[in-house]
Amino acid sequence: MRAEDVLGRVTLVTGKEEFLGARTVEDVKAAVRAHDAESEFSDGNASDLTLASLGEMSAPSLFSAVRCVVVRGLENLPDESVDGVLAYAASPVEDVALVLVHGGGQKGSGVLTKLRKLGAVSEHRSEELKPSDFPGFVANEVRRYGASIDREAADVLIEAIGRDLRSLAGAAHQLTNDFPGERISEAQVRRYFGGRAEAKSFAVADAAFAGRDRVALEELRWALDAGTAAVLITSAFAGSARGLARMVSAPRGMRDVDLAREVGVPPWKLRSLRDQSRGWTDAGLARAIRAVAQADADVKGAASDASYALERLVLTITGLRQR
Repeated sequence: MRAEDVLGRVTLVTGKEEFLGARTVEDVKAAVRAHDAESEFSDGNASDLTLASLGEMSAPSLFSAVRCVVVRGLENLPDESVDGVLAYAASPVEDVALVLVHGGGQKGSGVLTKLRKLGAVSEHRSEELKPSDFPGFVANEVRRYGASIDREAADVLIEAIGRDLRSLAGAAHQLTNDFPGERISEAQVRRYFGGRAEAKSFAVADAAFAGRDRVALEELRWALDAGTAAVLITSAFAGSARGLARMVSAPRGMRDVDLAREVGVPPWKLRSLRDQSRGWTDAGLARAIRAVAQADADVKGAASDASYALERLVLTITGLRQR
């Protein structure tokens, strides 16, 4: 991203994927900082925004005329401030980069529609990724740091780390630091992130959805002892539930390559999904998905003990499959 892409313009960041949205905001800031090391930055919430406060945030100071203004939660913009924001976006200040962040959903969609029609507004969407998008995300992250990665290596990294974008980006950065400018292979990924398979979030989910309660609990304890974040474990469970649901509902007789595309997994993952899918019904999967959603809310603050919430999730999932 270049300074001329953001200064004197409005960058509209939309979508529910927080990491991608934050990445765009940081890219805008970096472009402004590269243009003028003395540039100033301000960050505020749309719920507090008025035409006067926007004018104060974007006005030049004694130290620098170049500014970057970030306004978050655009969906909460007060009605009385809408016209002022639209008027500014129609004619932005030359030395100011304004970033408007909308968290997704229908709230505030009318403002988005009007902003998208303005020539000075550039939209960057940060939508949640589909399972088939994750290898491409990993490849882009590695390319961002001047290296490249094999597709098989990207698949292994996703299996090892899970589908948390921030964690995947961190792993990609680590790999490119260790192998600068190289094409990263599956062997290199396994060397750094293979470790003890039991200590990985996807291993907990695989064992649980296969109905192996004792193994799943043991793997859960290994994962937590090894420092695996609780949210990564619930993310792995959510991914497994989605994959199983797609596997169970997929048309019969499909070729593996087509089935993998339908389910949203690499072809080599189909065997384990087939094994897991035995014993699952549509009703059981629906209950499992609700249990995963509840556990995810629990580990993010709804419950006081994340470990207990995860153990309860494991026993719920294995119990549903066994029945």
